[in-house]
Amino acid sequence: MKINKYNSLVIALLFGFGLTGQAQTKKWTLEECVRYALENNITIKQSELDLKNASIDKKAALGNYLPSVNGNASHSWNIGLNQDVTTGILRNQTTQYSSIGLSAGVDIYKGLQNQNAYRKSKLTIIASQYQLLKMQEDISLNVASAFLQILSNKEDLKVKKEQLAIDEKRYTRSEEMVNAGTIPRGDLFDLKATVATDKQNIAVSENNLLISKLSLAQLLQLKEFADFDVVDDTNVADENNILAQSPIEIYNKAKETRTELKLAQANLEIAEKNVAIAKGAFQPTLSAFYNFNTRASYSDVIRGSKPNTANPTSQIGYVEGTNQAVLQDNYTPVLGKADPILDQFSDNKGQSFGFQLSVPIFNGFSVKNNVERNKVSLEKSKIDLEQKSLDLQRNVYTAFTDARGALNTYESSTVTLEARQQAYNYAKEKYDVGLMNSFDFTQAQTLLTNAQSDVIRTKYDYMFKIKILEFYFGIPIVPIITK
Repeated sequence: MKINKYNSLVIALLFGFGLTGQAQTKKWTLEECVRYALENNITIKQSELDLKNASIDKKAALGNYLPSVNGNASHSWNIGLNQDVTTGILRNQTTQYSSIGLSAGVDIYKGLQNQNAYRKSKLTIIASQYQLLKMQEDISLNVASAFLQILSNKEDLKVKKEQLAIDEKRYTRSEEMVNAGTIPRGDLFDLKATVATDKQNIAVSENNLLISKLSLAQLLQLKEFADFDVVDDTNVADENNILAQSPIEIYNKAKETRTELKLAQANLEIAEKNVAIAKGAFQPTLSAFYNFNTRASYSDVIRGSKPNTANPTSQIGYVEGTNQAVLQDNYTPVLGKADPILDQFSDNKGQSFGFQLSVPIFNGFSVKNNVERNKVSLEKSKIDLEQKSLDLQRNVYTAFTDARGALNTYESSTVTLEARQQAYNYAKEKYDVGLMNSFDFTQAQTLLTNAQSDVIRTKYDYMFKIKILEFYFGIPIVPIITK
């Protein structure tokens, strides 16, 4: 018999639950599940990091108002024939040169781009907060749905086990009646098949319960989930009397509280700032600058001159007409050590400052295209906000109708169960006195079991849809504490 990986996992988990079931002490409440999910869910942690990034972007936007200041320093070696930058003499030598500088610049006017960028950064933080809150709300609903699914599967398993106990007692009693010759042996075979079917249904229900527990444990990011279980809370009352509200009242309340509308509005305002920033590139920019620099050389410098005794004179030309040579005295430079480094830095320092104006004239339509692109994004944001409002209205009315219908279905299934229970009791009385055969009695029992399952299913469906309706009315599953 081949067992796939999924079945192997289910079998292992079933074995793990069986081993730890006796030692289990903690059962999670719905509030505990939601709290734990909000603190540990990976998606929420990612959204929290997005919020931190938005805060960093705000600091960056604030920094655009401040001047930029940069310092620089260099030291170089020149080997071979080169010119001393201090003396201007070409020599075949090794020289060293140091320089130090400082520069500063500040934007005076930049088409209000810095101001709009800072306002946009604050809106981005608000949008990130709404995004985080929406993520928390979605996780809360998912946890509530998974929690109620566990409760539903628990009750279903309980019904299946009770049914098995009843059928096993019937089988034992029927076996005695067959031995006594009261009923035919064929009825015993039918009951034996019924007991086997009950055991098969229990196995399916246990598997469904395990999978639902596993789903909630994974949603909570639990590492140890073998002994995970929840409290058995089966209260189906509409404690907040939400169905007493009209759909329009719930919708009006939702428009004030729902996070997706606030997020869409924040994104719309961000898109407006993006358009303003893009338009700012059409305007001229004015900035101020200041530069300071100084330098020092480590080479020898000329300190004076003396007559050249080896070659006292040199001819520089002739007298016209007589061709008499014209001579000049030759001198040799007298070199000395360079001035102290600190003195050179003091003597060679220089400064420059001023303003720089840049006027955009033509840039290949890049600025214009950027403005148009951001205008398109703005229109999309407006449509998204309108669509979110329409979606909210539709969702509220749908949720109200679903909750009302779920209540009616639950009440109807309860009435059906009462009738099926009476029919089963009557059939049992007839079966016990031999006025009904085993097949017909099994049919009555099957109808009762189906009615019990319908009550369980409709009850938890109603509970979850009430939670959704309360959610739209601004009543959270658990209060969410913002950081």
